[in-house]
Amino acid sequence: MAKTWTTPPSQSLRAGEGFVLADVDTSSTPGFAGDKAYAQQALEAGRETLGELQEKLFAQSRSGGSTGNVLLVLQAMDTAGKGGIVRHVVGAVDPQGVAHHAFKAPTPDELAHDFLWRVRRELPGPGMIGVFDRSHYEDVLIGKVRRLAPPEDIEQRYADIVAFEDELVANGTTLVKVMLHISSDEQKERLADRLDRPDKHWKYNPGDLEERLVWNDYQDAYETAIRRTSTESAPWFVVPADRKWYARIAVQKLLTDALASRGLDWPVAQFDVELEKTKLATS
Repeated sequence: MAKTWTTPPSQSLRAGEGFVLADVDTSSTPGFAGDKAYAQQALEAGRETLGELQEKLFAQSRSGGSTGNVLLVLQAMDTAGKGGIVRHVVGAVDPQGVAHHAFKAPTPDELAHDFLWRVRRELPGPGMIGVFDRSHYEDVLIGKVRRLAPPEDIEQRYADIVAFEDELVANGTTLVKVMLHISSDEQKERLADRLDRPDKHWKYNPGDLEERLVWNDYQDAYETAIRRTSTESAPWFVVPADRKWYARIAVQKLLTDALASRGLDWPVAQFDVELEKTKLATS
C-alpha cells in the first residue's frame, strides 16, 4: 500500500502543553493520507502486524523474558465508538493475550476503598494487552461534573493519577491513553440511529440524554483532566471520532507503535533446536 500516514498519530494527536479541546475538529483526520475506503483497507492490512507484535509480547512473558505489558485506556462520551475500537482493533489479536475490563459505577465495596483500589485489581499481567473501557478517569470526569466529591478531592486525584501512572510505567507498562472526541451533533445522530433500529435498542440508555444537558461541563472536565495528566511517559492522545473509520485506524496505529517501541522479538529457544529436530525425525 502507499504511504498511509503523513504524520504519525503519536505526534499529530498528542495533547501537548496548553491543550485546548475545542481546537480539535471532531470530523478531521489528522495525518491520514486517504479516505474511508482506503482506511478500511489499511485497517485490515495492519491487523497482521498488530497481531504479530502482540504474540511476541505474550511469548516473551511466557518464556521467562519481559514482564512488561501494554495498557490501552479508552475514555469518551457515550456513542463515541469505544466498543468499535475493542471489536475492530483489539479484536484482531489473540484473545488469550488480552485483558479487557469495562468500569461501571463503583460498588459499595469499591467506594469503601481509595478510588484507585479497583483499578489496581484489573491491571494486565505480564505479556498482556490490557484494555480499560472507561477507567480511573471516571473519578475526575463524572466526579467533577456531577459533584460526587469535593473540589479539593478532585484536585488531589489528578496528582494521584499521575503518581499511579508513573509507577506503572516504571514497572514496565506502556500506557496508551486515548480520548475519542465526538461532537454533540454526531452523538445526537448516533443516539437517533439507536432509537430507529430495534437491533440497537439494547444500546440506548435514557440516561444519556441527561448527560447531554451538561455536555459543556464534560468538555471542560475532559480538557482539565487531559491538561493535568498528560505527561512525557503517559501522554494523552485525543482522537477525532466523528468518523469511526478514522478513529479505528488511528488507535490501531497508536497501539501498533506502542508495541513496536518495546523492541519486541521472538524469544530464543531454551533447548537445542537441531538436536530436537534429529530426535523428532527418528521418533
